[in-house]
Amino acid sequence: MVRGKTQMKRIENETSRQVTFSKRRNGLLKKAFELSVLCDAEVALIIFSTRGRLYEFSSSRCSSINKTVERYQRKIEDLGVSNKGIHENTQHLKEVDMSMAKKIEHLEDSRRKLLGDELDKCSIDELQQLENQLERSLDKIRATKNQLFRKRIEKLKEEEKCLLEVNKRLREQYRIERQRCLSDQDVEFATKKEGEEVETELFIGRPERRMPLKLKPTTYSAHAYIA
Repeated sequence: MVRGKTQMKRIENETSRQVTFSKRRNGLLKKAFELSVLCDAEVALIIFSTRGRLYEFSSSRCSSINKTVERYQRKIEDLGVSNKGIHENTQHLKEVDMSMAKKIEHLEDSRRKLLGDELDKCSIDELQQLENQLERSLDKIRATKNQLFRKRIEKLKEEEKCLLEVNKRLREQYRIERQRCLSDQDVEFATKKEGEEVETELFIGRPERRMPLKLKPTTYSAHAYIA
């Protein structure tokens, strides 16, 4: 015979309801005992009948069900504190996110206005503030640019000064080398000239009236001609 499925609703017949309560209460207590033994779990079971009668079960052998109830209350309190902290942190993060979103939106709006977009909704005061802000920004940009130009000019002047000093040293070195080369050539030329200058005595006229004539060698011919 197949057992039918019990419909989950209140049993209207009081006698049947009492019988069902007794059977299922005993089965529930048995299941709680088996769970505590098989799984080494701390189990506490509290049942109140419709007449207000108490039925309880505790897996703790050394104490009553109160120990399990106290442990349960402490756990609930800890979970409540933890959940409260998590809730507060979550709320703080939400507020931070909202604040950052507003700042980003404000910055985007300012950027669009500075670029000249969406100016139709601006009032005269807002446009004047934008103009002043742009002028201040331009002044800062020009000042920074001029400072960079001055630094660049000073650097170029330093480089020019270094190049002029190098050029001066090279000119001085060239002058010294040129003088030394010219001096060596003069000494060589003078030495060669002294070696080439010889005296040649020629006698003109009769033997008794000889006149010595000193001639220097000429570059035109190796022989001396006498007229």
